[in-house]
Amino acid sequence: MISYAECSARERLALLLDPSSFHEWLPPSERITSPHLAQLGVPCAFDDGVAVGRAMLDGRSVFVAAQEGAFMGGGVGEVHGAKLVGLLQRALRDRPAAVLLLAESGGVRLHEANAGLIAVSEVMRALLDVRAAGIPVLVLIGGANGCFGGMGIVARCADYIVMSDVGRLAMSGPEVIEASHGVDEFDSRDRALVWRTTGGKHRWLTGDCDALVEDDVAAFRAAAIAAIGESRPLTLAALEQEHALLTARLHALPALPVDSAGSDEAMRLWSALGIPDAERVPELSVEAVRALRTI
Repeated sequence: MISYAECSARERLALLLDPSSFHEWLPPSERITSPHLAQLGVPCAFDDGVAVGRAMLDGRSVFVAAQEGAFMGGGVGEVHGAKLVGLLQRALRDRPAAVLLLAESGGVRLHEANAGLIAVSEVMRALLDVRAAGIPVLVLIGGANGCFGGMGIVARCADYIVMSDVGRLAMSGPEVIEASHGVDEFDSRDRALVWRTTGGKHRWLTGDCDALVEDDVAAFRAAAIAAIGESRPLTLAALEQEHALLTARLHALPALPVDSAGSDEAMRLWSALGIPDAERVPELSVEAVRALRTI
């Protein structure tokens, strides 16, 4: 077993895809860097924190992007976002079997916030264009930095999400919530609370991800192979189904006072969804949690 969380972006590409099949576009040798970071005296990366290209997965052609969490937490800036948009736009032309996004990002870089926000909106529009063309977009989440902010929204725009139990997915990160609303609202140092409300097990139980796997590159590869062909047409019926899922979740949550720091809110929701012994969920294996989903 090789930990997905402990791998770099390029290590994940090498291990997840068919051997030696990845061909990178705009590699580090091209030295396409952010124009903003240098002006602020911030170190740059020659790939701006994301590797994009084409490859083979189980013998099928795919386009793939892998964000590097070790560079600015995988934050999206102008060049980083443009590479993702370019990948998606090329997918419309070349029509691969699927587009894979190995997401690891804290969201938009504060250093180039406006450019990053625009870039994320362009990524979302390009992703939805790809889905509308019948090409499935798969998002894999299992890096140490999780998938937050704008990239959290991008992930939920995709056809299919694969998460490990150590992966995290949310709009706002724990530190951001704490800074905005105080530690009484969310204690970012409470690791159990963080994973209980943003982690892979919680996202699986509440229907926010489509596959829950172990923290193992081989498990991610197997899930990605199985997901190819899981295209979900962008129709009004599909949108109404998503709204019904959210409505069911809201109605399931009892109207009880939120406990201190929201410590038991996730467990209350699990119980309301019919999951037995909800307080034991965090200690259960991935296989055991997979068998519990009711929504």
